[in-house]
Amino acid sequence: MPSNKVLEAKKAVVEELAGKLKSACAGVLVSYNGITVAQDTALRKELREAGIEYLVVKNTLLKRAAEMVGIDEISSVLEGTTAIAISKDNHIGAAKILCKFADNNDFFKVKIGFVEGKVISEKEVHDLAKLPSKEVLIAQALSGLNYPITGLVTVLGGTMKSLVVALNAIAEKKSA
Repeated sequence: MPSNKVLEAKKAVVEELAGKLKSACAGVLVSYNGITVAQDTALRKELREAGIEYLVVKNTLLKRAAEMVGIDEISSVLEGTTAIAISKDNHIGAAKILCKFADNNDFFKVKIGFVEGKVISEKEVHDLAKLPSKEVLIAQALSGLNYPITGLVTVLGGTMKSLVVALNAIAEKKSA
């Protein structure tokens, strides 16, 4: 039986992990079995530069933390090696980076993810990774809103041009 000191330390880890999960807008769980130190270092650097926290966690501690924040559906995949990437403000960043890494490395597997407290499957994580960034989506939406206005200006410009051409033809005919 573990000592009280060990139990208190584990409780603190669970509390801290639960706080991170609760404040996260998105997260992805992966199995990293077989990753080399160099690959892990490069992956962690890329995640850190994107503002994503990457942690290797014990399955039992993650299960307890997930239960505390209401995403206990993730416990179904908590077997073997588990790491979690947590993002506080970027919904697709972790999914993009980890899915790209998993596509290039057979040993690395995406297990499951969550977005805004809702658990999503491995397939949904891969679908999320394929989405364009927030800035691109905003630009596409604004372009879509701008298109009808541009079309109207073009049509009106064409009508004005036709009117000017017709008036010039009439003026040339009268002067001739």
